[in-house]
Amino acid sequence: MLVQHEEAKLKIIETARSIFSHYGFKKTTMEEIAQATRKGKSSIYYYFENKEDIFKAVVEKEAEEIRTELHKKIADVEDPIERLKIYITVRMRKFNKLTNFYSAIKSDYLSHFEFIEEIRKSYDLDEVKAIAGIIQDGIEKGKFTIDDPQLSAIAIVTAMKGLEVPIFVSKEHGNFEVRLNNLINFLFYGIVKR
Repeated sequence: MLVQHEEAKLKIIETARSIFSHYGFKKTTMEEIAQATRKGKSSIYYYFENKEDIFKAVVEKEAEEIRTELHKKIADVEDPIERLKIYITVRMRKFNKLTNFYSAIKSDYLSHFEFIEEIRKSYDLDEVKAIAGIIQDGIEKGKFTIDDPQLSAIAIVTAMKGLEVPIFVSKEHGNFEVRLNNLINFLFYGIVKR
C-alpha cells in the first residue's frame, strides 16, 4: 500500500511539474492537475493540502535533480579547473531546463511562501560550499591563486545568478551554449591581458 501511495504521489508531482512549467504557478489550478492525472480533485487533496504543497514538492524534486546531476558530473573529475567548468556548465544548463526551480528562486511573486525562502537559502549555501571546495582543492593543487575560497565562491555564484537572465532569455548575443562559454571564459580568464 505504501508503494502505491508513493507512486500516486510521484505521478501527481510529475504531472504538476509539467503544468507548472507550461502555465506557471499563478495560472495553474488544482482542477488542471486533477484532470491531467485523471484523478478527482479530492484524490489530489488526499496527497497534498493545496497547490502550494504540490509546487513545493515539484521544486524540491527539481532541486534534488540539480544536486544529483552536479555531484554525478564532477565526482570523478580530478582537475579542479575542469571540475569548476563542468559545475558551472551543468548548473546553468539544468537551470535553463528546470523552470519551476528557477522561477521559485527568482520570482518575487513566490517569495512570500516560507518554503521558497528555505529552498533559496539552502541551495545558495550548498552552491557556495561546493564551489569553495573546488577552489580550495585548486589552491592545494597549485591551480588557483586565490586568497579566500569562500569569498571567491560567493563571487562566482553571484556572477552566475546575475547572468542567468541574459543567458537564458536574451537572443542577441548568440545561442545559449555560446553565451555560457563566454561566461565561463570570463570567470576563468577575466578581461585583463596577461
